[in-house]
Amino acid sequence: MLDNRPRSEFHCAASTPDRLASGQAASTLPLPTVSILASDLSQQGAGRWGGAVRPFLLAQALQRAGYGVDIVGFTSDRHILTTQTDISIRAIPITSLQWGMKPVQALFSQLRGDIIYAYKLKPSSFGLALLHRFRHRKPVVLDIDDWELSWHGGDEWRYRPSMRQLGRDLLKPDGALRQMDHPFYLRQVERWVPYANHVTTHTQFLQARFGGTCIPNGKDVELFDPSRYDPEASRRRLGLADYRVVMFPGAPRPYKGLEDLLTAIAQLNQPDIRLVIVGGSPYDDYDQQLAAHWGQWIVQLPGVPAEQMPAVVAAAHVIAVPQRHTPAALAQFPLKLTDGMAMAKPILATRVGDIPTILGDTGYLATPDSPADLANQLEAIFADWPQAQRLGQKARERCCQFYSLDAMATQLQDILAQLSV
Repeated sequence: MLDNRPRSEFHCAASTPDRLASGQAASTLPLPTVSILASDLSQQGAGRWGGAVRPFLLAQALQRAGYGVDIVGFTSDRHILTTQTDISIRAIPITSLQWGMKPVQALFSQLRGDIIYAYKLKPSSFGLALLHRFRHRKPVVLDIDDWELSWHGGDEWRYRPSMRQLGRDLLKPDGALRQMDHPFYLRQVERWVPYANHVTTHTQFLQARFGGTCIPNGKDVELFDPSRYDPEASRRRLGLADYRVVMFPGAPRPYKGLEDLLTAIAQLNQPDIRLVIVGGSPYDDYDQQLAAHWGQWIVQLPGVPAEQMPAVVAAAHVIAVPQRHTPAALAQFPLKLTDGMAMAKPILATRVGDIPTILGDTGYLATPDSPADLANQLEAIFADWPQAQRLGQKARERCCQFYSLDAMATQLQDILAQLSV
């Protein structure tokens, strides 16, 4: 098996940036409070991974900058989302995300912040935030972490119903246009972006399309600190002690390139390499489709709460982010990338979107949609394992410098300080 360096070698400076700390000390006025409007708090939305996704990262970063924060949104889950953080979550129960006065009024009654931070360019978040501002005059900041229309064909999507179909879509209880986030409305809401007081994104692709300030996702580098975990012990606990573990700690979807990676692993045909998928898909049966074709190369692990994820990532030899070159992938900042970077793991990724910029010279990059190149890069990692570990340590240092919650907090402080509350 591969050796791991002593855990004491993994470290980085992760203290609060001087400018953030001095800015807080210099101000004697109380900071405004922020309500993050994340319309879907269900397990298929912002509630997946126990609150380890973008709106919760924004909330944690804002807390570090000194702001009071809560998260408000709808949920169709029977069990209300809970996390290990002290962030207040106000979830409005609904059966479906349809237009209706009662759930909207219930949501508005919970938006108590001085600033409304709308998460996602959707009518059910940004649209409602603008409607709320019309009455309450509270500034609205919009955060865009996906190109929502990309899931429906992007700029090529068209809605051309017959008159009869239009009537059904509008009037039937389950009509398509009764859904708040139907693609027809997604297209309209894109035109409202200039009405936000400020816009934040997390990739250059989204910034180029919608403007605003690019604020990459920050990682809690104190929690994701490899010196706190024993990789061999983690592998034994998870039943992975006999394998070289190539880990994908995320929700499998076709554009994430797992088929390409599994094809590469099958081409290498080395009996101790396994792709370990953590959590699985909350959306469909794509996990089962992968297992049907490549089951001998896959180990599936259940999802774990966010605070337990570092102990799982510790078991990896390699973190894989093999995105395909699609509009959906271009718009995303893969959280699993900084999971691996913060934990000083060798990273195998593809040249898609911001991934090369995020990694810099600290990982292994392959051509997207190329199983052969993924196989070559994976072979190179294991052929010179000491070099792979050195790059992993550089990746952690880069994550601490540019992609920590503290770095995120400094940027958010600069933006919110400009708003008139």
